[in-house]
Amino acid sequence: MSAPAVPRRRDARFIVSCIAIGLAAGLLSGLFGVGGGTVIVPMLVLLLHFDQRLAAGTSLAAIVPTATVGVISYAVHGSVAWVAAIILAAFAVIGAQIGTWLLARLPQNAVRWGFVVFLVFVIVMLFVVVPSRDAELVLTWGAGAALALLGLITGVLSGLLGVGGGVVVVPALMIFFGTSDLVAKGTSLLMMIPTAISGTIGNLKRGNVDLLAAVVIGLAACTTTALGAWFATLLDPAVANILFAVFLTYIGVQMALKAIRTRGKR
Repeated sequence: MSAPAVPRRRDARFIVSCIAIGLAAGLLSGLFGVGGGTVIVPMLVLLLHFDQRLAAGTSLAAIVPTATVGVISYAVHGSVAWVAAIILAAFAVIGAQIGTWLLARLPQNAVRWGFVVFLVFVIVMLFVVVPSRDAELVLTWGAGAALALLGLITGVLSGLLGVGGGVVVVPALMIFFGTSDLVAKGTSLLMMIPTAISGTIGNLKRGNVDLLAAVVIGLAACTTTALGAWFATLLDPAVANILFAVFLTYIGVQMALKAIRTRGKR
């Protein structure tokens, strides 16, 4: 299989576009505890004409430094559940393998619509469940098993749909585990790092990463990730939930549009 074509022009517009993409992705990453791929991938395709595979691989590589800065920013406030993140990451890696295996066996539109329904449920619950900022993630054997299941589901969805873990993990930790929004976001960012590193290694072998773009986007994102995390600490939890619900609505609409456009295809 031939490697995706790398954009030829490496001019000032290329660098400026990468910086702008990184600044936006970093802010969202810190604010919502997501990887930023929902900004990076479509912007690389739209502005720099990357193909989808190269954009996804480049985005995953840029997420590594972005998530690392985000974790540090949340850790300063004690808002990272370290053991929970390790459990989530370990099972997400397994789930991703299952997801990629299922990718060729399940009708994609059915999976997309199922995910949209899940997002609708999450959006509604974000207006119902507003955890206290003092709420922590208490680890018990039951909670550990539930975290393993959550990690597995997150990995499967990642392999099937290419969605980032934060879109699933952050609301799940708040709604089902009762953690504060800050702990959910910090834990989500930590969970992403080993998964992103693993995926990036595989993408580099297949030629699916534009290293220059990944480095510029990642460095630019690092400058705004801490700012986004700081904004998150200033927001009232209820307001933070509303903003996250708006973000998830955007994801859901994009997923629904993709399902409609590819209707009738496998």
